[in-house]
Amino acid sequence: MRIQSATLGYPRIGKNREVKKALEAFWSGNCESEALLQIVRETEESNWKTQLEAGIERIGVGDTTLYDHVLDWSFRLGLIPKRFQQYNGLERYFAMARGKEGVPALEITKWFDTNYHYLVPEIASEILPADFSDFLERISRAQTILGKRVTPILLGACTLLRLSKVELNIEQVISQLIPLYINLLTKLKNLGVEEVQIHEPALVLGDAHSWKEHFQTLYSSLSSVGIPLHLVTYFDDLGETYPWVMELPVTAISLDFTRGRNLELLKAYGFPENKRLGVGIVDARNIWQIRPEKVIPILSEIGNFNITSLDIQPSASLQFVPYDSAREKHLPEQLRNVLSFAEQKLKEVVFLAQTVKGENTEIEQKSLSSNWNKFEQFSPANQSVQERLKSLKSGDFQRSLSYGLRLDSQITLPLFPTTTIGSFPQTPEVRQLRVRYKRGELSQEEYQAAIDVQIAESIKLQEELELDVLVHGEFERTDMVEFFGQQLSGFAFTENGWVQSYGSRYVRPPIIYGDVIRTLPMTVREFKVAQSLTEKPVKGMLTAPVTILNWSYPRTDIARSEQAFQIALALRDEVADLEAAGAKVIQVDEPALREGLPLKPQRWSEYLSWATDAFRLATAVAQPQTQIHTHMCYCEFGDIIKDIERLDADVISIENSRSSNQTLREITEGGYSHQVGNGVYDIHSPVVPTTEQILQQLQTGIANLPLKQIWVNPDCGLKTRRWAEVVPALKNMVEATKILRSKVNVTEK
Repeated sequence: MRIQSATLGYPRIGKNREVKKALEAFWSGNCESEALLQIVRETEESNWKTQLEAGIERIGVGDTTLYDHVLDWSFRLGLIPKRFQQYNGLERYFAMARGKEGVPALEITKWFDTNYHYLVPEIASEILPADFSDFLERISRAQTILGKRVTPILLGACTLLRLSKVELNIEQVISQLIPLYINLLTKLKNLGVEEVQIHEPALVLGDAHSWKEHFQTLYSSLSSVGIPLHLVTYFDDLGETYPWVMELPVTAISLDFTRGRNLELLKAYGFPENKRLGVGIVDARNIWQIRPEKVIPILSEIGNFNITSLDIQPSASLQFVPYDSAREKHLPEQLRNVLSFAEQKLKEVVFLAQTVKGENTEIEQKSLSSNWNKFEQFSPANQSVQERLKSLKSGDFQRSLSYGLRLDSQITLPLFPTTTIGSFPQTPEVRQLRVRYKRGELSQEEYQAAIDVQIAESIKLQEELELDVLVHGEFERTDMVEFFGQQLSGFAFTENGWVQSYGSRYVRPPIIYGDVIRTLPMTVREFKVAQSLTEKPVKGMLTAPVTILNWSYPRTDIARSEQAFQIALALRDEVADLEAAGAKVIQVDEPALREGLPLKPQRWSEYLSWATDAFRLATAVAQPQTQIHTHMCYCEFGDIIKDIERLDADVISIENSRSSNQTLREITEGGYSHQVGNGVYDIHSPVVPTTEQILQQLQTGIANLPLKQIWVNPDCGLKTRRWAEVVPALKNMVEATKILRSKVNVTEK
């Protein structure tokens, strides 16, 4: 049996976030395009050399991006909607990503069940000429560094189409794309490339069986080029598609053995003798070191099949983990020693490949096991948390009055009440405050006083804008998950653990390493400051349990449902404290509810049951007169609308501006009965919406929902925007609301 090590993609942001800094400098006019592209080139070349030095034998190349790899393939293939064709080059590329004045950007949504966002391709009748020059240049450059180890990464045509908005017949579009892919494969063959990875994660989706003929047509055509094709799947198992996928005319097939039941499918159906198996055995989406006693037996089972060649590799691209855990000098040693970021995962891949080859890795195995033994002693279960979980009763998940009965006891507001999602711009001044506080240059009292000045200014501004329900601005928060994790026991935080969420938006996911405990109020002080400055209601602002869980790296040896309930109990105590402090409105944001949904529909029920229960556990403690809000964005609602209603939030605010009102239609068609904040403008674009544009969006809202159900808000938080964009946008939003109120002839009460 031939054994080799391989990768399917790598972090692309730079160890010190070089790409982010260059990108934002370019947008602000402080960096020329060539300087930006040079930094991207230097970053990817550093990544290639790291993989080469680690001993990886097949190195995936071509996934580096300025903004989003799906956008890159839309761009290369000429899938350019008409509204962007007036621009050229990078201006066109970033117009598609971020929009321009009067030109809305592409819709943005989650990449499968991850916290990465991709830009949704739009495919109409006109496809512009393809241009693969940037990709071919990248492969040529990689060959000078990596030689024959270069394995180009292509996004598969079927996955691209499955994730797109397609106006045409799918067969028609595939027939248009096939010559483009054949052209690219031919050029790669002429460069001397020995194999190409084609990533088709759509094969793990629940409806993949309906795409059988499309896949067969596509790969029958592509195989004619004569270059070996490596079909890559990940994030789940192949399910019922397994038998016919094995028959596709490809040289190798990669399967994810960290999620789903691919091992069972392998046992049931076997594996073709004439193909190589890519064994995705190192978890590319979590940061825990492998446990040899669990991983090696799986590899041994796979080795018992009549497979002539194996690639040992991560389960997916390593873009979902940070670069190097060795840089985290301030974490406890017992924890740091069981962490595995991208560089550590490369070593794990090589170690496992050596083990399968029969090389002596006993010392390494003992070291890994010893690390885990020390960690388990460092992080034992907390008995008080365990007892509290065991004592939960059905009443803990249910508000004391139903939505219809509690509604009249809540705050009185005008028709179409206006608010924002919670955060205001994180200016350099605000970020510098946190840096100085962290360095010890400001005392806690000085830091809080400076934050209070920001809160006071934001409250004054909101009153001047005549918003109805105010927020304190979240100036003390770096991130909506990190902020809470920093105040809860059981969470750890990195200094350099950045991963890409979208574009230049990077996050540092917390690590849940132990039982979660809230020791002190987390948000009450800032709420009190803000509420003391206005007679209008100020929202208490929390992040909900499933979002905290899904946007963290959780323990893999503890059920996700249990970890969600632990977080929910901590938030439950915070809700009670906010209410006691006078909060009449408390927003508990749950944008990642849909993100955590299993990719196979038959597994939805279990997840949605405990996920909605976790939200209810956090919020059911609120009295009937307290209005509970939640926020969701960049996901599809239609097929889980009843589960969203089961959350029993009084108001849900939604992203709607980039989805052409699809989310609003799904809510309407689903018969959603609670109040809805229809996101009226896109906060991910620097373009300031006009009053007329917002009014049009509001009129769409009243055409779909009863008047008393409608709130007015931006589609997401405003922390990434500048005040110069925020103030006129909110001013226009309020003005549009006033016009609408006058048109429906309803007086404020």
